[in-house]
Amino acid sequence: MELLYGPIKAYAWGSRCALAELQGRPVPSEGPEAELWLGAHPGAPAAVERAGERVALTEVLAADPAGWLGEGVLDRFGARLPFLLKVLAAAAPLSLQAHPDAEQARAGYAADDARADGHRNYVDPFHKPELLVALGPMEALCGFRDPAISAEVLAGLGVPELKPVLDALDAGVAGLAEAVRLLLTWPSAQRAGLVAAVRAAAVAGPDADLVELLAEAYPADPGVVVALLLNRVRLAPGEAIWMPAGNLHAYLRGTGVEVMAASDNVLRGGLTPKPVDVAELLRVLRFEVLDQPVVAPRPVGEGVVTWPVQVPDFALHRVRVNDRRPEVTLAVPGPWVVLCTSGQVTAADLVDTVTLDAGGAAVGAAAGRVLTLSGVGEVYVASPGPC
Repeated sequence: MELLYGPIKAYAWGSRCALAELQGRPVPSEGPEAELWLGAHPGAPAAVERAGERVALTEVLAADPAGWLGEGVLDRFGARLPFLLKVLAAAAPLSLQAHPDAEQARAGYAADDARADGHRNYVDPFHKPELLVALGPMEALCGFRDPAISAEVLAGLGVPELKPVLDALDAGVAGLAEAVRLLLTWPSAQRAGLVAAVRAAAVAGPDADLVELLAEAYPADPGVVVALLLNRVRLAPGEAIWMPAGNLHAYLRGTGVEVMAASDNVLRGGLTPKPVDVAELLRVLRFEVLDQPVVAPRPVGEGVVTWPVQVPDFALHRVRVNDRRPEVTLAVPGPWVVLCTSGQVTAADLVDTVTLDAGGAAVGAAAGRVLTLSGVGEVYVASPGPC
């Protein structure tokens, strides 16, 4: 087990307070800090310290994959850490996006390899289901809501230009794909007018703050209207959002711990200055209603909760230790990453021991097998899912 040092992604939507506060640095930070990456994805690998120098976790794993991953994980996922742990800190909305399933990712990555123009939608051949647990109040758009509700909301705006979209929604779930396609391919010259009309019409309605937030940042992006087709959720600390492949979503604001399959494949449809590929997004989207996007924590032991997911790549546990419960032990199936989010916690496995303050992280090899946590504080433990 070793201390782990994660890079921070400075995307424009990031907070200048959340990650700095978590790590005990001066607030505000010099620029936006959006994501702390704690894993071995080649796009931004975390590092461990060896002989006074930082060494990328990717290099450490490559030098001894069996020792670090264990035979079970090596057989299931190959010579790579199958999960990526992040802290996401959003001060402004993220893009409308979705992630591919495993088959789509493999095919898309291969197709991109063959492209003559060098453009890529897929940066790796892996899927990216993800789970985000709120550290504080958090808002998000996630998955399609009942088309009948969306049709009622759009009809209530009284914007004549939306009639073709309403006609599509009248077909229920069968019309969702057409409704989304119409909006995301809206003629460029007419987009600003559409958004302005919806913004004006929504002023007195229940979605006024959402439309204003998005339209202020993207006044000519029909994604502002697509947002009204999605579930809007407000998470309390400890509640989570589970986003399987193909579900359209956008995080609006807040801070959370996010764990995902180790991939950075993102297909965007709008609400972003980054590249957008509507055709590819439409190809991977699942046009189905997501009735319950919020996942409540499930107790699995004294001081320990988890959030069940339907993929083998990862599991996430939150452990709280205190004066009444000074020690908790977890059996860990393979390598793990632990992040301390408050207090001071000592983490010990069968190999080594480290002490973490808030914002600190550590990584342990499969040989550790059992993780014992003690002290006063809160940690999140990411590991492969059970066999």
